[in-house]
Amino acid sequence: MQLLKVHGSLNQFFLLDQTQLQQPLTSTQLAQLVQNLAQAPNFGLVDGLLVIDQPSDPEAIAQMRVFNADGSQASMCGNGLRTVARYLADQNHLDQFQVQTPQQTLQVKRYPDLAPQVPAFGVEISPVSFALPKIGLTNVNATELINQPLPELDPQLTFTAIAVPNPHLISFVDDLSDQENRLVALGQRLNAPNPYFPDGVNLSFAQILADQQLFVQTFERGVGLTNACGTGMSATSLAFVLTYPQQAQLDKSITVYNPGGLVQVKVHQVQNRYWMELIGNATIMGHLTLSEATLHDSNADFTQIKLTLSPEVATYEQRATKYRN
Repeated sequence: MQLLKVHGSLNQFFLLDQTQLQQPLTSTQLAQLVQNLAQAPNFGLVDGLLVIDQPSDPEAIAQMRVFNADGSQASMCGNGLRTVARYLADQNHLDQFQVQTPQQTLQVKRYPDLAPQVPAFGVEISPVSFALPKIGLTNVNATELINQPLPELDPQLTFTAIAVPNPHLISFVDDLSDQENRLVALGQRLNAPNPYFPDGVNLSFAQILADQQLFVQTFERGVGLTNACGTGMSATSLAFVLTYPQQAQLDKSITVYNPGGLVQVKVHQVQNRYWMELIGNATIMGHLTLSEATLHDSNADFTQIKLTLSPEVATYEQRATKYRN
């Protein structure tokens, strides 16, 4: 069978369609598989494993689960869902449908190409919560955190905390060009044993470039510093609308640059409920051809398996890298 390698904004994953297997892998086996793939030097960067299963929701055509590179499971992955949407759209000859995730069944649809021959999809990012227990923030005297100082973490920054449903902590900074070391240091601290986020958190720093325009960089829980984090860019766009309403509007595209390219995010509000649409590339990088027995083998040696590259890799580099900031 084939195991695809895919990326959204250079957030890179392997995609495994378990509906094609005679015997699906257990969660323990999937956690070991992603660690083996991430540690194999011949595959390049591997941020995680996207797993397609049969849905339990009759409204969805498939179920998606996400395993981070360290074997932990994520509640959601926006960049990954775009690539799953493309795979399912091609398999089922559909342009709009629903995909079940651990928290919620979400709408996805095909969009016009981001650039010539760079396929694009839009995916729903929800549910949204500001409640600190949902975000996993403890030992602070607050029920919500929206653009507020938190000197226990950093005396010079203000923070917004949002679950989408992955937990995100966001800070707007004047200039991201010299903030990477600070982002990594705080991200490592909050994802090691600490009194504030016992289960870790995704940390994003954002710079406002113009009205409806951001640059976002994320230290991702279970991954580390990443080229892009779809739920992070979506949560940051919501924080942008809430804290800088003179520069960001509801229902209007926000261009979010990241080290891997760009996405468009539309923030919507229906009564008291927020949700976002994340629009960006869904690129197939290549594939592995291997046996089902190899997938089940926790000691499989992936260093001898070749990744067959897709021409889409070069196309993205030629036609979409202009979108990097």
